[in-house]
Amino acid sequence: MDDAISPPVPGLPELKDFGAFDIHSNTAPESSEEEIRQRSLSIITELVKEKQKASNAWSLLSQDPDLTVHWECANYLTVEKLGMNDHGRVHAIVATASALQILEYLIAADIIPDIIKSGMGDIEDAYLIVLVAALCHDIGNEIHRTDHISHSLLLVAPILDRILPQLYDDQDRMARVRTFILGSIYTHHGDPRPLTIEAGAVCIGDATDMTTGRARTAYDQGRVSIHTISALSIDRVLIEQGSDLPVVITIQMSNSAGLFQVQEILGPKIAAGPLTPFIEVRIQCTGESDGSEKQILSGMKLVQGSLIR
Repeated sequence: MDDAISPPVPGLPELKDFGAFDIHSNTAPESSEEEIRQRSLSIITELVKEKQKASNAWSLLSQDPDLTVHWECANYLTVEKLGMNDHGRVHAIVATASALQILEYLIAADIIPDIIKSGMGDIEDAYLIVLVAALCHDIGNEIHRTDHISHSLLLVAPILDRILPQLYDDQDRMARVRTFILGSIYTHHGDPRPLTIEAGAVCIGDATDMTTGRARTAYDQGRVSIHTISALSIDRVLIEQGSDLPVVITIQMSNSAGLFQVQEILGPKIAAGPLTPFIEVRIQCTGESDGSEKQILSGMKLVQGSLIR
């Protein structure tokens, strides 16, 4: 192992100010998806701009024709065929922005990413691992939702073969980084559990994409499920630096159905991995101005085994 790639843990004396980049706010559902995408793009660009390898990887993947097709096809299958929430380009970008933001706050609190702790890489490698894994974690949905994690590993292999040699001259280091990327993709569902700091950030970043805009397409098509209704209940997800714990995730919901997203998706993913001691989740139930909960549905019907509006 090359000691030259085991630098001291970097400090981040000045955290990036993300006040202008509230990724998950959904005050205007008809335009929220594009707003969320633009905010997420801004955060990713800001976080990787001083990390040369991650910045270059971001440029390469943003223009990669295969990845673009994977996103498009994965979204078609999950939304159109399965009636699920978005699993395409927008979801990948939002999850990546969240995962990188979590990584930033962890490093600021001297939580050492495993690629550094192991002596196998440095801070640039940590950002690259989280970036690439988060962008590619769900592309396997284009084959089928069942076993989509294994499909993602299959589909990402040629992408890694294409981009990593453009970023690394050292073959051994490239192989180690590749291993961390694959591990982070494989554990993004929380089962099997994430084992590294980088994988934990990807797993939780994935779960934070839970707001109104994420469910809008399926809902507008008349498809009803606890996934869509609970996501439509959540207005904002804020990821901030904490005072007691490194990361605070605040979830603002207008209907208590949103608790499903926290209890069944976000909570288990936080509990599954190594970031459990470092993350605090706060839930705010805002409701309507009169104190009542926002009405999501006025009625539905069961047709051929499916709930529709």
